[in-house]
Amino acid sequence: MAKSFNELTNKLPENIKKKAEDKTNELMLLLTLAELREERHVTQKDLAEKLHVNQSAISKIENRAGISLSNLYKLVKAMGGEIEITAKFPDKSFKLNQSLSNA
Repeated sequence: MAKSFNELTNKLPENIKKKAEDKTNELMLLLTLAELREERHVTQKDLAEKLHVNQSAISKIENRAGISLSNLYKLVKAMGGEIEITAKFPDKSFKLNQSLSNA
């Protein structure tokens, strides 16, 4: 009889489980804005209404190559989230506490 995924993963050493969880979290950060919106079960229309813009404006934002930090902040906030920025260096990482809400 085949074993379930949970049965197999439960037997893994903790350090391997941690690495797998870290990799999963890293990959989740690679979502496009459209995928993030869909993951949150928010339509372009819903998001546009919260931001007081047309649905086509949301589509344009999702389909262009770059976005300003202030617009990214507004989009994520409208979906109920928040933005955290970390400056990573070879020897140390710093979470920046500058608020983007005024950007």
